This record gives sequence, structure tokens and C-alpha cells, in this order.
Amino acid sequence: MPAKPPLDSAPKSEFTVIAGKKLSKGQLAYERERAKQAGKSLEDWMKAKVKAEAAEAKKAAPKPVKKPGLLSRLLDKAHKPLS
Repeated sequence: MPAKPPLDSAPKSEFTVIAGKKLSKGQLAYERERAKQAGKSLEDWMKAKVKAEAAEAKKAAPKPVKKPGLLSRLLDKAHKPLS
């Protein structure tokens, strides 16, 4: 009778976490090539990529709505009917 693997052993994770990102084997190989082309280590490349994505997200965030100025509020009030 063949031996069964113990129940408490979990299968190996197919993902690698680098700089807070979860990468599969294919993604990891792709990012290694990109880092090699840029002349950086994989860790430095991923940190730079995360930093660039954060800057892009911050740039794309909508600006808070500004309260209308005094003159605009007075003109809006003047255009409303008296009743």
C-alpha cells in the first residue's frame, strides 16, 4: 500500500511576494527580465515600480471640490427669485 503524505503539510505556494506584490512564476520571470534590462536588481525594480504606481494613483486622485468664492456666491444669490 503506498504511503500517503501527512495531512498537515500544505502544498507549496505558487506565488512569490516581492515588495508587497504577489507574483506567479511567469510574472516573476517577466519582472526579472525587465529589471535586467533596466540594470537593476529585482528588488530595486519592484520597489521603483510600486513607487511609480503610487505616484500615478496619487496624481489620478480627484481634487476636493472647492467652495465657491464670495463673488460667485453673491452673483448666485442675486440671480435667485425674491419669493
